[in-house]
Amino acid sequence: MRPARPDDADALDSTDSAATVGGSAAPEGAASSIYLPPFRIDLTVRPGVRHLVSRHRVAAAVRAALEVAGAPGPASLGVVLSGDAELEDLNSTHMGHEGPTDVLSFPFFPPEAFPAHQRDGDSQRDPWVAAALKQAFALPPGLRAHLGDIIVSVERAEAQAHEGRGGQTGDVRWSDADELLLLAVHGTLHICGWDHAEPVEEAAMRTLERQVLAALNGGRS
Repeated sequence: MRPARPDDADALDSTDSAATVGGSAAPEGAASSIYLPPFRIDLTVRPGVRHLVSRHRVAAAVRAALEVAGAPGPASLGVVLSGDAELEDLNSTHMGHEGPTDVLSFPFFPPEAFPAHQRDGDSQRDPWVAAALKQAFALPPGLRAHLGDIIVSVERAEAQAHEGRGGQTGDVRWSDADELLLLAVHGTLHICGWDHAEPVEEAAMRTLERQVLAALNGGRS
């Protein structure tokens, strides 16, 4: 799903000095702050949502996507694992679409804040805009940029995996866990300015997703 942009969002938060990992046994509905330098992943699992993979593995997938997309650090990203009902409501409110979707992204910075990547047509960016956005990440000590938030429907991940409609191409049958990790990677790339409305960019985005998942699986695609 393409990203939605919030109307009003605070893009700065305070850092913690220790690079520690939030426990995977956090209470349902509570956020775990998982530190994978230079990023902090704030991960929330809604009550009643199945735990397909550990919180740390989801955070590792998100961090890998941030790194491959060239996201600046130190920075934080919010990740929510939820169900169809919440995604359906957000999809209607922010995208104007009926029914649930698998993942929604809410970036706090425009695509120009991230490294340029291959796309159809003119991919040149205004150097003055790029320079100004780069300065936005030059924060005082003790602050990190909050890049945005993604929310994933675990129910959609399970259904798409079981029905052979996964892989963001709609024709992949694999494990629930693989589909969930792909959706986390996909949503993170949207945060970093990637999209799939154009054929060239879609192909590049799919390639990047496969590279991230292969790295997470020790080279197995």
